[in-house]
Amino acid sequence: MPLRICILETDILRPNLLKQYQGYGRMFEQLLVQQPLAAEFQVYNVMQGDYPPEQERYDAYLVTGSKADSFGSDPWIATLKTFLLERYQNGDKLLGICFGHQLLALLLGGKSERAAQGWGIGTHCYRVAGQPSWMRPALDELTLLISHQDQVTALPDNATVLASSAFCPNAAYYIGDQVLCFQGHPEFIHDYTRALLEVLRDSVGEQRYQQGVASLHQAQQGSTVAHWMMRFVAQNRAVELS
Repeated sequence: MPLRICILETDILRPNLLKQYQGYGRMFEQLLVQQPLAAEFQVYNVMQGDYPPEQERYDAYLVTGSKADSFGSDPWIATLKTFLLERYQNGDKLLGICFGHQLLALLLGGKSERAAQGWGIGTHCYRVAGQPSWMRPALDELTLLISHQDQVTALPDNATVLASSAFCPNAAYYIGDQVLCFQGHPEFIHDYTRALLEVLRDSVGEQRYQQGVASLHQAQQGSTVAHWMMRFVAQNRAVELS
């Protein structure tokens, strides 16, 4: 039986990017379908109030990135937090990326806020701490594409740091075999990041923009993170881990 992954899309792409890239849900489908473990995906845009039917159950719920602040007071964010807390209390597996990473940390007792370090853009390298059984292939360092001005500044008490850097100390974490989150974007590709940098140029400032563009010569390991995520979801299930 293939894994069933529910993708909770928390944004709508900017008009100049929408036609080519469609949405974060679609980006994740394109990334995860390439992994060795078979899976089926269903995308729900929760920003627009779209949720899975109550009777539907999935092997994992993945919360995407967003332009919104995880600590914001938008009604749709409050609804999403209620939904995720119910899933967590039900024992369901939860995956978070960028906004999702921050929202789940906040929901489960940590803290997310505007980062004093400012914008993180381009590619970024992290030190990897520990090697859980699902983290294969194992790495000592991880490079991902990023775009964020908020960070998790305090983790939930029961969370374990998985990746960190001086710029982003809580770049990835997990909680037992139930929650796995990354600040970076495994679903991003260099062309999308480059186009996003152009959109954000005035917001991030010329120096950060130039640094971000210059960093795009580095390879990124989003596919490796996708493989970790799928193995994380599959653990304790009767499937053969690749």
